[in-house]
Amino acid sequence: MNTTERKRHWENIFSTKDTTKVSWYQLVPETSLRIIEKLALPKTAKIIDAGCGDSCLPDHLLEKGYTKIPLVDISEKALETIKNRLGEKAKLLCFEATDVTNFSSDNKFDCWHDRAVFHFLNKANDIQNYLETVNRNIRPGGYLVVGTFSNVGPDQCSGLHVKQYSRKEMITTFSPYFETVECFTENHQTPSGGIQNFLFGIFKRKGYEK
Repeated sequence: MNTTERKRHWENIFSTKDTTKVSWYQLVPETSLRIIEKLALPKTAKIIDAGCGDSCLPDHLLEKGYTKIPLVDISEKALETIKNRLGEKAKLLCFEATDVTNFSSDNKFDCWHDRAVFHFLNKANDIQNYLETVNRNIRPGGYLVVGTFSNVGPDQCSGLHVKQYSRKEMITTFSPYFETVECFTENHQTPSGGIQNFLFGIFKRKGYEK
């Protein structure tokens, strides 16, 4: 699926679905918040939410005092939903509608957060583009947080096939650019009551002073 096809697909999802009922919905993204808190990032940290959809993560990060939070998603509709939900607070944030595999910024980020986007990339060139993108945009010593379906999780989501990952596969994938901090699995309960097994990886970009 190329960028144009991906954009068409996700614009349709966010325009036609009640996203409080889709499988990935979280009113409180507890795992992501717990990871970011564990990283002990300063309130001035640049935390990018890549492939954010209309996630509630920025709402909670704002409440915790973070304000340098770029939100990137291929769907303009998803970003518009966040803007409408946050109202005046949305002015504190930066929004960019683009494919994360093509994202580029003049800033270097302290933390790149991606929950359930990376596993939609099935082709080797898309995966490589993603690896080069995160390496290019995260500062040396900065963190990459990735959540995917585990190797016992679903093999489809939102009508698309996903790439499942084992702990070993995830670590190997990011090892050219990142050192592993932690990898763990966790069950996510969907709004309909189903269970999805996620694998979360926390990585630190190489190139920092030890």
